[in-house]
Amino acid sequence: MADPANSPLGKMLLDEITPVVMVLSTALVEESSLKNGLSFVQMLSPFSDFANIDVPVRTASDQPYRLQKFKLRLFYASDIRQPDLEVAKERLKQVITQAGERDFSEMSSDPPQVNDLHSGPDSEILPSWFQFFNKELVRTLSFSDHEAFDHPVACLLVVSSKDNEPINRFVDLFNTNRLPSLLNDGAMDPKILKHYLLVHDNQDGASEKATKLLTEMRSTFGPNACQLLCINSSQDGQSHHQDNPWAPFKSDSLPIEHLGCFLNLDDFNEIKDLIQELSSKHIIPYMEQKIRALNLQVSATRKGLRNQIKNLWWRKGKEDALDTSNGPVYTFSSIESQIRILGDYAFMLRDYELALSNYRLISTDYKLDKAWKRYAGVQEMMGLTYFMLDQSRKEAEYCMENAFNTYLKLGSTGQQNATRCGLWWAEMLKTRDQIKEAATVYFRICGEDPLHSAVMLEQASFCYLLSKPPMLHKYGFHLVLSGDHYKKCDQIKHAIRTYRSAVSVYKGTTWSLIKDHVHFHIGQWYAFLGMYDVAVTHMLEVLASSHQSKTMQELFLRNFLQIVQKTGKTFEVLKLQLPVINISSLKVVFEDHRTYASAAAASVKESIWRSLEEDMIPSLSTARSNWLELQSKLMPKNYKESNICVAGEAIKVDIEFRNPLQIPISVSTVSLICELSANLEEMNSDANTSNIELRTDENKTSTSTGDINSSLILSEVDFSLEGGETTLVQLTVTPRVEGILKIVGVKWKLSSSIVGFHNFESNSVNKRVTKGRRKAKHSPSNDLKFIVIKSLPKLEGFIHSLPKKTYVGDLGHLVLELSNQSKFPVKNLKMKISNPRFLNAGNQQELNAQFPACLEKKMNVQQRGGHANVNQVLDNVFHFPEDISVLEETSLSWPLWFHAAVPGNISLYITIYYEIEDISNIMKYRTLCMHYSLQVLPSLDVSFVISPCPSRLQEFLLRMDVVNQTSSESFQVHQLSSVGQQWEISLLQPVDSILPSQSLNAGQALSCFFMLKDCRRSSTSEDGIHSLSLLQSDVRLGLQGNDEALFDVSSSPLADFHDRERSYRGISVQGYDFKVDLVFITQLLKGNTDSGASSTPLLFSHHACHCSLSSMSPISWLIDGPRTMQHNFSASLCEVNLKMAISNSSDAVASVHIKTFDSPSSNSHPSDAAASESGLPSENQAGWCYIPVVNDKKNMETDALVTCFPKSVFLESISNFIWSGSSSTKLILQPRSTAEIPLQICVFAPGIYDLSNYVLNWNLIASSDEENQGEANRYSGVCRGYPYYLTVLQSS
Repeated sequence: MADPANSPLGKMLLDEITPVVMVLSTALVEESSLKNGLSFVQMLSPFSDFANIDVPVRTASDQPYRLQKFKLRLFYASDIRQPDLEVAKERLKQVITQAGERDFSEMSSDPPQVNDLHSGPDSEILPSWFQFFNKELVRTLSFSDHEAFDHPVACLLVVSSKDNEPINRFVDLFNTNRLPSLLNDGAMDPKILKHYLLVHDNQDGASEKATKLLTEMRSTFGPNACQLLCINSSQDGQSHHQDNPWAPFKSDSLPIEHLGCFLNLDDFNEIKDLIQELSSKHIIPYMEQKIRALNLQVSATRKGLRNQIKNLWWRKGKEDALDTSNGPVYTFSSIESQIRILGDYAFMLRDYELALSNYRLISTDYKLDKAWKRYAGVQEMMGLTYFMLDQSRKEAEYCMENAFNTYLKLGSTGQQNATRCGLWWAEMLKTRDQIKEAATVYFRICGEDPLHSAVMLEQASFCYLLSKPPMLHKYGFHLVLSGDHYKKCDQIKHAIRTYRSAVSVYKGTTWSLIKDHVHFHIGQWYAFLGMYDVAVTHMLEVLASSHQSKTMQELFLRNFLQIVQKTGKTFEVLKLQLPVINISSLKVVFEDHRTYASAAAASVKESIWRSLEEDMIPSLSTARSNWLELQSKLMPKNYKESNICVAGEAIKVDIEFRNPLQIPISVSTVSLICELSANLEEMNSDANTSNIELRTDENKTSTSTGDINSSLILSEVDFSLEGGETTLVQLTVTPRVEGILKIVGVKWKLSSSIVGFHNFESNSVNKRVTKGRRKAKHSPSNDLKFIVIKSLPKLEGFIHSLPKKTYVGDLGHLVLELSNQSKFPVKNLKMKISNPRFLNAGNQQELNAQFPACLEKKMNVQQRGGHANVNQVLDNVFHFPEDISVLEETSLSWPLWFHAAVPGNISLYITIYYEIEDISNIMKYRTLCMHYSLQVLPSLDVSFVISPCPSRLQEFLLRMDVVNQTSSESFQVHQLSSVGQQWEISLLQPVDSILPSQSLNAGQALSCFFMLKDCRRSSTSEDGIHSLSLLQSDVRLGLQGNDEALFDVSSSPLADFHDRERSYRGISVQGYDFKVDLVFITQLLKGNTDSGASSTPLLFSHHACHCSLSSMSPISWLIDGPRTMQHNFSASLCEVNLKMAISNSSDAVASVHIKTFDSPSSNSHPSDAAASESGLPSENQAGWCYIPVVNDKKNMETDALVTCFPKSVFLESISNFIWSGSSSTKLILQPRSTAEIPLQICVFAPGIYDLSNYVLNWNLIASSDEENQGEANRYSGVCRGYPYYLTVLQSS
């Protein structure tokens, strides 16, 4: 450790434990001194502190040492008394109050951060008034009777040269009536050094009289005890001192420059010489002599073994005395008081070894006498002596601990002494870098007085800050405790100061509750002082405390609003935290070439709109005057990457507000903060400068009103938020003139009292990009900056009667309405729909058609093979007729057809392209984007199974299975139709026999069977065409006799939607594949859908595409002949003539080879080979056939049964019939043709015969582009014979 004398405690001890000089002066002396604004003691005090007096000192030892630093404490005799406790407390309170006033002037600046505090020196961290307060607190214990270092060492008697009979005045001054009570009571030795001083005021004349008086004094009181002091040598009283030594004595009534105004440099020197001579030639020698005399006395009476035993024997029995706080009374002449005086004198003259030995000696006496206060005082001085000697830290701390605890045991009488002991003890620990322990001592000092406790807690907090490592939590906690104690004593400025220091501790931490406590009370205290601006700043910190209870949140908000109300003005706060703005939710929606029909359309991903626009927007190669190119040429270079918006069209900003509290709040006048530069000439002229935005106030416009005459219109929104509620607010800004628009931020008013602002950071904007082919990379600073171009036409669109909820199959008639509110017409309209399975454009003549009557089949009109809209749709883009345009301030209605194709949540995206007739515009075209969402629920599950008819060529059995999947709806079956002119369909049994009510209820199933006939022919004759037109391709499923009209599935819109279904499935007609398209139509009896047309019946159509027979053989045949006959076998053999009809249903030439077999031996090889080729089993079973199980699947492609019948194998006996005709026949069949060949058998005996022992080999002659391995297997096959049973009976 460094020299203890240079430590803060060492300096305090050298300043406070020094010789006391009692001053007795006359009134005329004080009168002369007061000319300088000072008392006589104040005038001498600055010169009584010597930094280097350099006086040799010899105390009890023979070895002298030199004393460097020395100080005298001058007191009037009237002041040498124990201070009144209440007066002392008031003095301390005044010290603290003055310090608060002084420090509070610096409270306007931000409090220092913790890191900055810790990095600076300790002297800058601690408040400067701490040391002054500690000294004042120590001085409240001055002149106690149990301590000798405050007893006067000398008495300075001062008489003026103007006094009458000065010699007698000196004698009268040292009168017992004027002496302190401590001297008269015997606590202090009245026989002290006396020094006589004659003061002459040079303002009163020359000093000859004073010189004569000095001679007379010396003859009376001795030559060395008298001195003359001449003052007030400045005649005009204008002496100014650059470093005024009397500055600490400044009063409010007298400026500092008037202090010592009559004292010139000669007076300075004379006063200085007087005090130095008094110290070095009188007081210090007197103390040396006193020490030596006392030491001899103590050595003779108390030192040595004999004296010690004598002392213990004399004090024997005192241990049984009553334990009082002060113990016995000791006079100045008692040996105990003499030892204490010896120790204190030695301490003041820096002979710490001598002082320590005497303190140890007297400590035992006081302890045995149970003089606890004196004992604690001696222990206290022992600890300080150990410190100054820089010896035995443990002993020093033990003595201080012992003294502190002993003082506390005395109760209220020892509390002040304990406080002083604690202060010195804490300083001792801090000097030895035991800062954490010093904080504990400060905390222990805290007593019943809240003001003293506040100061000690604050000093303890700084100890935690300065400890290694810093204990920030305890630092902040003790600051808060200190602030609470200051507030209890009405020291609000000190409370604010401590709390402000605690703010930096909790800033950025998760200690939210104490942080709220600090800010809330600072705000309240500032408001109490009338500093409402600062109060509001701190109250804002707790305004959005979501972690607090509902009660505390109400308290915070109520106090905040009260403070704001007291100000009488509206506060504007940047980044007000109530409500909370979710910047990540910020979305900017604007319209350039692409416009939106609704907010839902604006929220769709841009990639979807871009994909719909690709086939409609002209490319750069075909449109050399594209508006994007023109824009890049006309706009300034710095703004080429900015967004484009149109004057008169609103820019929408969606932003989310959240109430973090549990209590409701009111938010009003929410609007955007925008800047608009309307000077386009300036914009163009400054295109080459580095910054051209908003340079003059004349070109700026910012308004929050709806004034139609302003250049910028901003919307305002009012809303309330319940506790924890979040709401999405859409704000708009509408520029009305061309220029540069910048969206700066958003503002709002909370509870009609305070205005909040929040500036948008460009890189945090989740902007909805609506630009066309502009570069994707641009500066984030331009996200909220727009180039405003002149007004353009804009179409607004809406689809009437589009349901939000419906069932699968729903077919409806809708109307698209396009309105143009501008002054210019638009032309060349195109439309593209994202899902044409659900929505199709109709013909203009269908606009006013009656639905569903317009779909009914006209019996007297020849059926068409297509629909009217084919020529209007190119590449899935519907082109409106060229003569169609939307004129200014008019609307256009166009029919649409709707069909719910599949279940699920469906999104429909529609883009309408139009061109602007005004050629002066930068933009030549615009698009209107529309988005609708609907929910499609399952309705009917319809499936078809097709099976060939084994008894007839070109005919098939059709089974339709229908299941009602709804929970409450009933559907009325209406019709089943085949699409095209290729199939004839008929019922096998009436529907009313299966479904009498004609209604399919919820959860009910229905199965119907129909006959399908393939009517395709290769003939092209007029008769063939006429026969096709008369086909029965529709079947009414109503009750018999019901004459309800059938719906035409070959015309729009049913044919259109069916084509969409075929295109969606992507199956094309190839080769000989049988493909049947069916449409099942029903009506909903009672609707529970959101179709918007409840008065009209709801029509439902279910489309089945490509019900295929692709795995069936293209070659079919049928054997025709007798089934039963009689013959007389005794007369002749029975010959039976048969006929085989063979049909080629494919579009290719077929080669057919028929082979017949008479016996098992002759047909085993071919039949096995056929079985092997066809993959069929070769079991030898006569008279049976194998029919595979057909799986019940929707639209199943049914295996042809003809390929699945194995041959009937003869029994091992010889056959009773033979094929008598040709055993092998070959023929060529043209596409879609039929041929007949004759067959004959010879029967030898009566019986039942299966004539299926033949094999039919076929091969399609493929075209050249189909000759590849993958297709070869489809063009050849082997078929077994059908079972054909012939019964031959013997005739009578």
